[in-house]
Amino acid sequence: MNHLVLEIGLAVTLIAGAALLSNWLRFSIVPFLILTGMVVGPHAPKLGPFDFRFVESAELIEFMGRVGVLFLLFYLGLEFSVSRLIKAGRSIAVGGSIYIGINFTASLIYAYAVGLPYQEILVVAGITTISSSAIVAKVLFDLRRTANPETEMILGIIMFEDVFLAVYLSLVSGIVLSGASSFSGIAASGAFALIFILGLIFLGRLVTPWLNKLLRISSNEVFVLVIFASLFLLAGLGETIHVAEAIGALLVGLILAETEHLERIEKLVVPFRDFFGAIFFFGFGLTIDPFALGGAVWMTLGAVVLTVIGNVIAGILAGRSAGLSQAGSLNVGLTIVSRGEFSIILANLAKAGGLLPIIQPFAALYVLILAILGPILTKESERIADISARLFSRNKISVDEEELPLG
Repeated sequence: MNHLVLEIGLAVTLIAGAALLSNWLRFSIVPFLILTGMVVGPHAPKLGPFDFRFVESAELIEFMGRVGVLFLLFYLGLEFSVSRLIKAGRSIAVGGSIYIGINFTASLIYAYAVGLPYQEILVVAGITTISSSAIVAKVLFDLRRTANPETEMILGIIMFEDVFLAVYLSLVSGIVLSGASSFSGIAASGAFALIFILGLIFLGRLVTPWLNKLLRISSNEVFVLVIFASLFLLAGLGETIHVAEAIGALLVGLILAETEHLERIEKLVVPFRDFFGAIFFFGFGLTIDPFALGGAVWMTLGAVVLTVIGNVIAGILAGRSAGLSQAGSLNVGLTIVSRGEFSIILANLAKAGGLLPIIQPFAALYVLILAILGPILTKESERIADISARLFSRNKISVDEEELPLG
């Protein structure tokens, strides 16, 4: 007997339970969803009619997770339109360049040092560089720090990361999915991806007046169908030319963000983003065997330490460049240390490209640790800043005393 509907119902029930627990603890939902998926799956038992292995529904859950990625990136594009990225100016250019420069360079060196092949190096560098916009935004809201002076810099860096991600994910997906191995093949894949991205953005801005008229649809049912048709068609088209489908979704969001229908689209899309996005994180957890995580522990712990150090240094430098205080600059680095949805997207890209299997457990452990550690560091950032200020001033006093002349 086919129990597909029952299995999907069980999966959604587990997801809802994880969501209730995270809401009760007032913590990010991402680690709870991943952990819930890891607890069940192929290694779990079957209890009567409830099959916690999710054998029959595995493919459907995977597909729904892919839809979740599309909605997550689509909504992100709606939040950060092309015009907004252009207007953001100096805070994005300077702060974002410092942040990406330090963290991406350190990640490349680390991945090379642990002996990974070049394609895996590119994927791991991306996994360990990009912050989680969802977690960062939720933490800022929960801690009521949206009005803090450093928040503008934090948002600027996140926006810069999103632009970097769009280009980088396109380049890496072209390399990994197309199997390009020579320099000319890599360059061709990257150039083709960039042409697709820039061409679609340019075309989208040209047709904005036409889109404004086309989307003046009174029926919400028809409106949603038209929006979703555009989303899935362009995302699928991108995938056929080795541009990750998630980037196609991001581009559709960036284009539609320029229209007069932005608020209506956001309002209608949010429930789909939350539902399918939750299934995405749960489905990712299902693919991870907790008994196979051991081989990735030391590699993951090294990456976590490197990420925290890199974030603190980059945050302080970026904050000081914008004239923020020492405490505000430290807040920048500690607030954006969380990793989440983008790291998992890159891990799934590695799986689709047939890269080393260690990437999956590495990404799972890495995201779990930083999705938990990030909000804690953010919450305690003021206390950490106070402690560091005391240590700094104590060290300064000691140095000054040593420099005093004798007698």
